[in-house]
Amino acid sequence: MNIIDLHCDVLYKLAEAKGSLRFGDAPELQANKSRLQMGKVKVQCFAIFIDPEIPSDQKFRAALEQVDYFYHEVLGKNPDMIHIKEWSDFDRLKIGQIGAMLTLEGVDPIGNDLMKLRILYQLGVRSVGLTWNYPNLAADGAGEPRGGGLTLFGKEIVAFTNEQQIFTDVSHLSDRGIWDVLELANYPLASHSNARVLCNHPRNLTDEQAVAMFKKGGLIHVVYNPPFINETGKAEIIDLIRHIDHFCALGGVKQIGLGSDFDGITEFVVNLENAAQHTNLINELLKHYSEEEVKGFAGQNFLDHRPGMKK
Repeated sequence: MNIIDLHCDVLYKLAEAKGSLRFGDAPELQANKSRLQMGKVKVQCFAIFIDPEIPSDQKFRAALEQVDYFYHEVLGKNPDMIHIKEWSDFDRLKIGQIGAMLTLEGVDPIGNDLMKLRILYQLGVRSVGLTWNYPNLAADGAGEPRGGGLTLFGKEIVAFTNEQQIFTDVSHLSDRGIWDVLELANYPLASHSNARVLCNHPRNLTDEQAVAMFKKGGLIHVVYNPPFINETGKAEIIDLIRHIDHFCALGGVKQIGLGSDFDGITEFVVNLENAAQHTNLINELLKHYSEEEVKGFAGQNFLDHRPGMKK
């Protein structure tokens, strides 16, 4: 059962390590290639995430550095890692190959310059999240008390993602920002978010937001971070499945997927501590859902709702 994982922070760790980690097998990487292979991950999305502490005039260079690690360390040293730049590339992956797609977690690196986003698109970014937790020139993040929505520049970015037929990611956005994206975006997505009614955290989605996402043909990929699963901060696999159960009850059985957040989290679901253990989640899901439904959660739902597919 092939898995498509929409979010990891491997590139951030590679950049932080300044070349001392090997993507192929570094034990410090929860989503290294060896673990992806063991966990039957068919496609891994690699986020570009820039530390908020980096001065604003250095953030675009930092983003390009992570892209360089993607091309040199992830793709260049591993010929079985295949760069996904077109939506049809998913269908061309062969047995033994793993697809790799770039995403952007927060547009902080581009400042107010849409040309920089066009460059990142040309380099392969196919999903754009407007913020991390803090505000920027496009929108407020989930951690900003002001709770503002999209700015005029943020709306220009959504117009760009619509034009290029790529995803607009609402994970990390403020509530108002999520509603703005749901109104404007042709391809809305929550790459790594859970249900707020089960765990009251601003990073999670309300029922109203989830229903609106499903009605618009969007996807919600559940995240493995325990503080977003249980308010106790501890979680087992069955606790994560409760979020899938809840989204299914809201009508999203064919629009749910996986977004681990490996290498961006420091607490872990028991028996789901790295990418090799994806199979533990799949095996538990098969106790609760049909094989066809679990195939959907693993990756088929994403394939059915990627841009360009008939709805």
